[in-house]
Amino acid sequence: MMVLQVVWFKRDLRLADHRPLVEAARRGPVLPLYVVEPELWRQPDSSGRQWSFCREALEELRQALAERGQPLVVRVGEVVAVLEAAHRRLGIAGLWSHQETGNLWTYARDRRVAAWARERGIPWQEVASFGVTRGRRDRRGWARDWERRMAEPLLEAPVALPPLAGIAPRELPSAADLGLAADPCPARQRGGRQAGLELLDGFLHQRGRSYHRRLSSPLTAFEGCSRLSPHLAWGTLSMGEVTQTTRARRAALAALAPEAAAGWPRALDAFLSRLHWHCHFIQKLESEPSIEVLELHPATRHLRVTDPGRLAAWSEGRTGVPFVDACMRALRASGWINFRMRAMLLSFASHHLWIDWRDSGLHLARQFVDYEPGIHWSQCQMQSGTTGINTIRIYNPIKQGRDHDPEGAFLGRWLPELAGVPAIWRHEPWRMDPATQAASGCRIGLDYPAPIVEVAAAAREARERLWGLRRQPGFGDAADAIQERHGSRRSGLPPSARRRSGGSRRRQPPVAAGQLSLDLGLDLGGASRSFT
Repeated sequence: MMVLQVVWFKRDLRLADHRPLVEAARRGPVLPLYVVEPELWRQPDSSGRQWSFCREALEELRQALAERGQPLVVRVGEVVAVLEAAHRRLGIAGLWSHQETGNLWTYARDRRVAAWARERGIPWQEVASFGVTRGRRDRRGWARDWERRMAEPLLEAPVALPPLAGIAPRELPSAADLGLAADPCPARQRGGRQAGLELLDGFLHQRGRSYHRRLSSPLTAFEGCSRLSPHLAWGTLSMGEVTQTTRARRAALAALAPEAAAGWPRALDAFLSRLHWHCHFIQKLESEPSIEVLELHPATRHLRVTDPGRLAAWSEGRTGVPFVDACMRALRASGWINFRMRAMLLSFASHHLWIDWRDSGLHLARQFVDYEPGIHWSQCQMQSGTTGINTIRIYNPIKQGRDHDPEGAFLGRWLPELAGVPAIWRHEPWRMDPATQAASGCRIGLDYPAPIVEVAAAAREARERLWGLRRQPGFGDAADAIQERHGSRRSGLPPSARRRSGGSRRRQPPVAAGQLSLDLGLDLGGASRSFT
């Protein structure tokens, strides 16, 4: 019987800067394992486009491992069953992986793995991923810890891995094999580390100079943003290497003539700040897993009831509000859209259509190739006004369109129904008189739908409802407890007393462990993740 170290790849599909692999290889022969979990891919936040990106990354990872002597071993099934079979046949001396801040399904699965490892006396070493800290009760010192984590030396991949005889690598299943529905995404980014490295290099040396000016508009963001988010979400690049490479480029700019460096420092500073915020939002879900399904502020629970017709119209890009529809159709075709447009889509669904954030959130999760649960569900709650600590954001989609697509070029690309509509009418085509509609080939209600709601009136009604909640007695006290646990702050400083949500400014103790789990009957293991 062979005694070996198992490296369980999850959402860390690379060899470089992979501490579990490096540490395991120091201790003995390594079985690099990826388990394709059919039940995971049946979850309502999973999609074929996500699997396609993941599968491409796995193919490249398998080749890279094979070049070192031991290819990736792929198994389809339930992780505990796969590990038990490997242990009985080979003997597992240690299990290694990165920590994962995934959805509630992966959280429950990891707890099962932890229980299995304890029963077998197998140490499971989980290495911190990103700048997220497991077991943290509040944010004091978090920024300092993030900086320390990002400054750790990057690790070289093992040069060679001893081959394991008699263990078949096996093939990766297709999306159809996993029962995933057809999910055409013609402009989807390609998976794999090489594609990620090329994007990083191109952004830092060519595309990124005007990042801070181009990130808000969908006209410019597809080219002007780094587009690294799926590679960070699936771990083909590590957060540490992206941060350090960006900082090295930022430092090198000091040696350039001012005209050669013009624009770059501000752009890279803006990008670095977003890398920090990436981890800030994931930390929220790490500290409180129920954010995926339960409103942070109790006063906002049971606030919305989803109208299926409105949800379908919004999901399919046929609300009759052109900028909303164009953004949704661009997202469906590419699996990505810039952050401001994501916020606008969620805001419109939550406030104008009064759709429950869990329903709109699941649709968007499936659309995003870069779906990162910690960022996604925190943002769903933030944009729908259920955190209690963030300002109420109700985007005006008409103003957003005019600000970020003034000539209607983005609309013309994604809404062919409006191709003949003069630019002056594209953002509000329902304002055209019947003769203009006929002449443009866009009859409202026939060629393109009439608006599903009256935009200004729907926003006004939502604003009155939400601010009414915030004026209720006790709202501020509950918000203070949420701020204490999740609010951003600088290292070594107390939480800011300036909060735009109103209510009491008294500091309260953190939310009690397990408090939120009681409402759903979920066994969340306390208010933060813990598997030991």
